[in-house]
Amino acid sequence: MHKLKNELKQPAKETNRTPKLIRIKSVIELTGISKSYVYDLSTRNLFPKSIQLVPGGTSVAWVESEVLAWIDSRIVSRDAEDLKHTTQ
Repeated sequence: MHKLKNELKQPAKETNRTPKLIRIKSVIELTGISKSYVYDLSTRNLFPKSIQLVPGGTSVAWVESEVLAWIDSRIVSRDAEDLKHTTQ
């Protein structure tokens, strides 16, 4: 779990392209989790932080690659847990 928190604090690693920002609707579609749970996880540093689109505004977005990396980390965590149970 601690490793996941550290990974989420890393800046987006994009290669030769501009990071793509996605709004909450796309985050929900990609992750399958609810809007309120996205914000809850983000507040608890368990999900990538949103970016304020306009200083002083209320619109936010997420860096797509960070959300995709979070999804990948959940898959890795699941697979590690499965491996742990099969070797016992």
